[in-house]
Amino acid sequence: MDSIQREEMEVDVVIVGGGSAGLSAAIRLQQLVNEHNEKNPDSAMEPMIVVLEKASEVGAHSLSGAVMNPCALKELIPDYEEQGCPILSDVKKEAVYYLGEDFKVKSPIVPPPFKNHGNKIVSLSQMTRWLGSKAEEMGIHVFAGFSAVETLFDGDKVVGVRTGDRGLDKDGNPKENFEAGMIIKAGVTIFADGTRSPLFKRVSEKLNLREGKNPEVFELGVKEVIQLPKGGIEAGTVIHTMGFPLNKGVGGTFIYGLPDDQVVVGLCVYLDTSDPLLDVHRELQKLKTHPFMRDLLKDGQVIGYGGKTLPAGGWYSMPKLYSAGMLVSGDAASMVDVKKLKGIHLAMKSGMLAAETSFEAMKKGDFSEESLSSYAEKIEQSVVKDDLWATRNFHQTISKGIFLAAPEMMIQEVTGGRGLWDKMPILHKDSETTKSVLDIWGAEGVDHKDNQLPEPDNKLFYDKLSSVYMTGTMHDEDSPNHLKLQDGNVCQDVCYPKYKSPCNHFCPASVYEMIEDENKEGSKKLQINYTNCIHCQTCDIKCPFNNIDWTLPEAGGGPNYQQM
Repeated sequence: MDSIQREEMEVDVVIVGGGSAGLSAAIRLQQLVNEHNEKNPDSAMEPMIVVLEKASEVGAHSLSGAVMNPCALKELIPDYEEQGCPILSDVKKEAVYYLGEDFKVKSPIVPPPFKNHGNKIVSLSQMTRWLGSKAEEMGIHVFAGFSAVETLFDGDKVVGVRTGDRGLDKDGNPKENFEAGMIIKAGVTIFADGTRSPLFKRVSEKLNLREGKNPEVFELGVKEVIQLPKGGIEAGTVIHTMGFPLNKGVGGTFIYGLPDDQVVVGLCVYLDTSDPLLDVHRELQKLKTHPFMRDLLKDGQVIGYGGKTLPAGGWYSMPKLYSAGMLVSGDAASMVDVKKLKGIHLAMKSGMLAAETSFEAMKKGDFSEESLSSYAEKIEQSVVKDDLWATRNFHQTISKGIFLAAPEMMIQEVTGGRGLWDKMPILHKDSETTKSVLDIWGAEGVDHKDNQLPEPDNKLFYDKLSSVYMTGTMHDEDSPNHLKLQDGNVCQDVCYPKYKSPCNHFCPASVYEMIEDENKEGSKKLQINYTNCIHCQTCDIKCPFNNIDWTLPEAGGGPNYQQM
């Protein structure tokens, strides 16, 4: 395959990822170019701006809660509502509950992190599609169905990317519809391709961009959209809960009322749990068995499902944000305020600041590390720093458990995020915290009552495979497996006996399955159902042996979110 002749394209800026960060970067950059050309017609600029999106269409892989702080959107497109941005509802009323096994306690006040007055409820997939249409109207080249699979370097300078080959069979051989990937050379490459970006992961390793930083840590979130009977919920309702069903991990739930009597129900759990049998899909189903939820969701029908990971480390887990020829923004740079469950506005704002930095570099014709370093200064003076600095020690504290962490979190609230000391380290990567089934669950293990899935009724309760069907996930079955298993013997001989194969449980899409090994009596081997993959990348993060490498599948594959 090394002998393939590839088409080359020279562009000014290539943006990897057509989500909220990448599209905001593209739109802001074109705005700056237009403003410059209006003021300086004799020195007009006509840069080529390219956005690469691996999904079959913009928005198909975008998933979030999502209650959005509109500050960045308001700055980017001040008349966004008049231009038809698909805002579902303003937040109208809020509540926070603690759930016991069969009771609820309502908080007498809404704690500051859960106050959402002035925020908007959106579908991120719909909003991203809208941003994509705005970018295309401006003449920006948005290429959906194109994965950037390799970063190009000249020494230590990033000079562009290569897109993936399409039309390969399972063994990596070209089929009749084979199309070679392109070489895209660029002055600036902006990595905006989301959580655990497989491309930026390798760039940061090569350029040592995480030196001196806390390790990356993550949450896994799953959500459903549920259709309720008429009058079932008021649009603009926002409810958060803690407690049930989680008893071996730390996390919480979100419930958002949408127009037309639809409701979003979601659950997020930190992946530094010691529980080897963590199954967030199962816990979401269990949540709906609580009397409070049964009353809220009575006669409801699940119509959508999705899952993704989100970075939880915050300010001290952010990598160095720039190097020669490159910038990184949004979730790829750990820019999520997990205390408030907010990241869209930070992704958008960081993308906009990356655009401003790129524009300055284009005018100078200087894409050196020194030239692009102003990006970090812009971040320092923005809402990104304001929000993430205030929660810089939050993950480190709440990982102790909600009740143990409560006093320290109160001190952090008073001290602007500092707490008793600063900077609090993150001592372990998520992959290093798993304990044995015996340690956590005793002799009952997977048979413990808390590890049982509620009986599916294909209305309000679903098994995992049936839920995956609702994601619209598609992959070509005759294409290479993008989930690279390093050593199957580890799964068979070590992981299953001790941990009962965590990937079989934590994956929200039933990608991993231990099946009987016909060549080894009484033993099980790992089967990877890669066509189920919804691109959450939990396997790359949480495998206790770092035995799975999530790589980019053939472009166009994956989920097809429409209302998530």
